Amino acid sequence: MSTESLIKMANQIGQYFASEPDTELAVKGVRQHIQNFWTPVMRRQLAACRVEHSGAVLHPLVLAALTEPVETTR
Repeated sequence: MSTESLIKMANQIGQYFASEPDTELAVKGVRQHIQNFWTPVMRRQLAACRVEHSGAVLHPLVLAALTEPVETTR
């Protein structure tokens, strides 16, 4: 999957959870959604994208969710 598509999807997830007033719950929601519904390859690509494309604009909740390791195997 392209980096642009992953960023777009991750940001849509972040935007969805932005309506949660508790930021900690919102971050957990983003992290859990990515863990449950994204393939290991997609999770690895998103983690790599954050490092390789530091100029990419990721939603703040997505960035926070990525600060703690997301499992890459299921």
